[in-house]
Amino acid sequence: MINIFDGAMGTMLHQAGLKPGQCPEIWNIEQPEKVTAIHRQYIEAGANIIETNTFGANRIKLKHYGLETKVAAINAAGVAVARQAAKGYGKVAGSVGPTGKFIAPLGDLNFDTAYEVFYEQISALDKAGVDYIIIETIIDIQEMRAALLAAKAATRQPIICQLSFGADGRTVTGTDPRTAATTLSAMGASVIGANCSLGPAQLLPVIEILARSCSLPISVQPNAGMPELINGQTVFPMAADEMASWVPKLAAAGATYIGGCCGTTPLHIKAIRQEADKLKFQPEYQSHAVTALTSRTRTVYLGPQFAPVIIGERINPTGRKALAADIKAGNFVTVKKEALAQIKAGAGVLDVNMGVPGIDQATTMKQAIDELATLVDVPLAIDTTDPAALEAGLKAYPGRALINSVTAESERLESFLPLAKKYGAAVLCLPLSDSGVPTTAVERIKIAKQIINIATEHGLNRHDLLLDALVMTVATDAKAAAETLLTLKLYREQLGCPAVMGLSNVSFGLPRRDLMNATFCAMALAAGLDAPILNPFDPLMQDIWSAAAALGGHDSQAVAYSKKHVALPAQEVSNTIPDDILAQIRQTVINGETTGVAPLIRQALAENFTPLTITEQALTAAMNEVGKAFGQGRCFLPQVLLAAETMRTAFDTIKEVLPAHTAQSLGSVILATVKGDIHDLGKNIVAALLENNGFTVIDLGKDVSPETIVAATREHKPHIVGLCALMTTTLPQIDITIAALKAAGFTGKTIVGGAVLTENYARQAGADAYAANGVDAVNIAKQLIEC
Repeated sequence: MINIFDGAMGTMLHQAGLKPGQCPEIWNIEQPEKVTAIHRQYIEAGANIIETNTFGANRIKLKHYGLETKVAAINAAGVAVARQAAKGYGKVAGSVGPTGKFIAPLGDLNFDTAYEVFYEQISALDKAGVDYIIIETIIDIQEMRAALLAAKAATRQPIICQLSFGADGRTVTGTDPRTAATTLSAMGASVIGANCSLGPAQLLPVIEILARSCSLPISVQPNAGMPELINGQTVFPMAADEMASWVPKLAAAGATYIGGCCGTTPLHIKAIRQEADKLKFQPEYQSHAVTALTSRTRTVYLGPQFAPVIIGERINPTGRKALAADIKAGNFVTVKKEALAQIKAGAGVLDVNMGVPGIDQATTMKQAIDELATLVDVPLAIDTTDPAALEAGLKAYPGRALINSVTAESERLESFLPLAKKYGAAVLCLPLSDSGVPTTAVERIKIAKQIINIATEHGLNRHDLLLDALVMTVATDAKAAAETLLTLKLYREQLGCPAVMGLSNVSFGLPRRDLMNATFCAMALAAGLDAPILNPFDPLMQDIWSAAAALGGHDSQAVAYSKKHVALPAQEVSNTIPDDILAQIRQTVINGETTGVAPLIRQALAENFTPLTITEQALTAAMNEVGKAFGQGRCFLPQVLLAAETMRTAFDTIKEVLPAHTAQSLGSVILATVKGDIHDLGKNIVAALLENNGFTVIDLGKDVSPETIVAATREHKPHIVGLCALMTTTLPQIDITIAALKAAGFTGKTIVGGAVLTENYARQAGADAYAANGVDAVNIAKQLIEC
């Protein structure tokens, strides 16, 4: 059966008399009969799940209207009016929308605060008696993680998680459907899907990927096409019949929950229901039985059907005094350089260990995860024996991490496995028990089975687990290597979990350890090793790895092997620092190393490089490269924001060293979210990027009237006015404001943007330019200033 959601709520409320700028959710209390009437229209059209009018009924959003103390009352009333409309004909889903803020380090919202905000709202919805919780229109996986964690703590009802994807198939912060599905299904979502931002044609491939990437039901609520401005009115062009024609394709792709978002009406839902009723099939949820880890933007699969993955071991202060000192001092520059260098050398996962005596390991682990998760796109393994540090790292990590590690010791199992289940992490299992280290493969298999059984009792399955085969030194036990290789074979034959292990212990106390380690690695790969933990800088190991990939069928026609050994002879990869100070500054900005750029700026000034030379050849050049990478999909918003912040730190350092030098502003820009629209996340991103690229920004905030914007242009005389709208109901304010600016004689340029805006709409509204994202906005602003 296809479950049918309702359609848009906001446009229906405005048609019923809701005024621009008025809180939609307060109508649950002040105009309950009108909200009930809208719900009833959707029920009568064929929806069997209606969403409460509570999308923005969280403490942060309601504060704009002075209603932050009425969270419980507004949400309870929203459920009551929906229940009255359903009257046994449908179920009620409690709608939970985004906070409108980014969670740190991308924004100023603390993860725990976000969790509390969501918990407060979802608890109220659950207490009022919803049948589902639907968390929707989320653009950042970390905010979805906070909301899902809160939902699982607040309710036992099914939890639907819907992200909003852009035309590039990713969320604003870069998460693709495969990564979203892997991360959220591991955390315990009941249904995963997509809504808003795109029409059914654009969301179809997203749904296909979601369905292939998890075993859960899939939901989709597209817009009725992309908005157009016709005769001064915002119109979603897709008619009901046309939208309904996509139902068979969406269902075939895997969707079993279908509804509508912006621009959809009861007529659309009626047509969708009629088309869905024609379908003659029972949904089959394919078992997606694979082991996977994720970062914010990437999924890495582990197992015999995939290429082996290197887990880089270098972010570990054990035996490394300089790294330990940096970590103790709160300096993560070396940690980040080690991370980037290991990835360049071939690491597909990075192990992160903050085990320095005398520090608050939980705080340090959180800081390290924050720094690395916004810098690199490979998954992280959180390596600690401290449960507090583990939870701090898991909470901060915007993906599915690997926990390194658990043993069969009861204390470790009881403290680590619940955290793995709660945060959706995979677990590296060491077959160690209270009796010590088992010396034979048979003993290791026995202990591994015990761990698997206990993990299963905690709600985990075999595909959440990786098994370590244990490596002992052959210098003290001649059979050590043979027993490890046999363990790998038995793991693959009997247990079906990916195998992982460190390699270097096998050669301890022997000469030519590099040769011993590389040879053992080759033998282990043949025996069933899926993810070795090793030093990826070892040149001999790199040679063995490239050859093994070709021989194992993971390097088609040995292309990578040939490139490495013909065009690029084998050499050690290290985190070499370029000699040129400007090149160092440029790379530091690209890497987003905010704490590392100031000393380099001071050094460059001491070497008599002028501020102009530093700006043009290092800072601007770096941001141009970041912008190009963003446009090509090689980096995403978190990396852009970090690079821009690093550039601002560089400018501030120049001013600090040379107080007489004041960088000339590229131009002034007024920014505002238009009247009636309380969303300012996108505008805030644009403001930060413009400021960090040398523009003077006058930010008027959100819900700003045309009169206020016109008055600000007279006061500040800006070169550019940037307008933002994220709600379909406030789109007409874009053209109203532009018309007001022209009537007032404003001679500057206008740039418009927002989730619901299109380039065609911007042109029809009379804007000088349309910016699809913050990077585009900066580039367009530079071009307009030069005109």
